[in-house]
Amino acid sequence: MTSIKRSYPDHRLSAPVLARLWVLALALFVVSTNAFVIAGVLPELAREFGTSTATVASSITWYAAVVAVASPLVATFLARVPRRALLTVGMGLVAAGTAVTALAGGMELFTAGRVLAALGGAALVPPATAAAPSLVEPRHRGRAIAIVAFGFAGAMAFGSPLGAGVAALAGWRVSLWAIAGLAVILTVVIGVTMTRIPQVAGARLRDRVAVLGDRRILLVLLSMVCFILSFNVLYVFSADVLAPALEEAPGVLAAVLLAFGVATLLGTWLGGQLVDRSGGLRATALGLLGMVAVYAALEGSTAFLPGAIALYAAWGLVGMSPQVGIQDLLVAAKPKEAGITLSWYSTAMYVGIALAPVVGGAALTLGPWAVPLAAMAAALLALAFVVGGRWRAQPA
Repeated sequence: MTSIKRSYPDHRLSAPVLARLWVLALALFVVSTNAFVIAGVLPELAREFGTSTATVASSITWYAAVVAVASPLVATFLARVPRRALLTVGMGLVAAGTAVTALAGGMELFTAGRVLAALGGAALVPPATAAAPSLVEPRHRGRAIAIVAFGFAGAMAFGSPLGAGVAALAGWRVSLWAIAGLAVILTVVIGVTMTRIPQVAGARLRDRVAVLGDRRILLVLLSMVCFILSFNVLYVFSADVLAPALEEAPGVLAAVLLAFGVATLLGTWLGGQLVDRSGGLRATALGLLGMVAVYAALEGSTAFLPGAIALYAAWGLVGMSPQVGIQDLLVAAKPKEAGITLSWYSTAMYVGIALAPVVGGAALTLGPWAVPLAAMAAALLALAFVVGGRWRAQPA
């Protein structure tokens, strides 16, 4: 019998690879939910600890700043540690830190727990992010990155709203205990399943800094900082921006964020498809332009609830393409040093998260109307940076 060889490439990913990608996505889901859920319970935490919401919000900045600083250090000094061990220990630290936070009776222990969880995030996020493109062939890179990015999108779609909902019904401690429990389960799952993850080449801190001498890499990392800043400025202060619409329908904020989050899931998938077809530059630029359009439209729609819900859903749909596109650009710039460049990606992401409460809080002093404008300015700056890298707009 004559065998017939297919003349077109197989676009399917193998079951073992898919399984490991989804485990990585779940890990990022827990880490991201842990980072964002605090934003939904700021008033409750402030009342219990007898302090201001701004003081509690500073824990978001602490968390993100620790991850941003520790990520390149972990990637440098623990480069020879097997990926499975690093991922497992990282998730274990997230579980322990979240448990400490849930037990806290004041801001000191609460912040200490957040810092411990942040160290876990610093150990987990860079190798998890770098593992996605290393597990597949280049033609599948966009989809692999998108699958792992579903963890980030899923945290916004379900993790953060559900965490806030559980906190409203049973208290913020129950919400954090649930996250800690999921982290414990995933610690075991990662230890069992994360085999045969390609080991990244070791590099000195000097060599890791040297990649920033590439104009394209530096500019796209600055674009990532501004993109995440833009994203989180509006997300963290959504309750203030939408206050006119929510006055007539209290409790609807969770529904608005849920509509936004569900749209991010579809937006992440579309971003992966766009990257594989058109390249990271086009996916990033189109996503940022879409975000700018949403922010502009939101300026006149904060008092109209259906319009706000529709715009938040549109925001979620277009806002994930830059995340996938930027990762693809970093891998494409130096494929052999992708582990190094993607460790800087994690740093850039958490620098943006750390800056968001500061920039958003400053904008809020002018009025809620200034928050979308601040987000728009950051998105335009992100677009300027990524275009300034002079990338060639071609498929990955």
